[in-house]
Amino acid sequence: MSYNILDADLSAYTVLVADDISLNLTMVSKMLDLYNFRIITASNGQEALYRMEEFKPALILVDLMMPVMDGFELISSVRSNPDYASVRIVVMSALNSKASIVKALNLGADEFLTKPLTMDSFYDCISKQFELILAQEADSKIG
Repeated sequence: MSYNILDADLSAYTVLVADDISLNLTMVSKMLDLYNFRIITASNGQEALYRMEEFKPALILVDLMMPVMDGFELISSVRSNPDYASVRIVVMSALNSKASIVKALNLGADEFLTKPLTMDSFYDCISKQFELILAQEADSKIG
């Protein structure tokens, strides 16, 4: 069944955006406003982990190059915690060598978007991730 993800009430969902560049945090947050999510931000991976404990996001959008704890370490930490098994992770990075993409995906990222982001690829990715989140929730209610 195909439907427009924007028809769903997504206000109960939290999206965590982790990037050390404040302009990127602002831009991505504004792009996410379309969905009516609760949006929280972090400027490094360590802060993102603390924010995750408090806000329990359904989706993390993460840059790879950050101080304190980079995106690779964040992905690894999230995937090693069974409490976060259902959290979707999308990498948004200019670090787009084949090795970086493969490493991020092997660590457990669900998708990789290359910066600079295009509106179409960003919205397609967010819609796809939330279709998967909603389908997973529906399956868990049935089972």
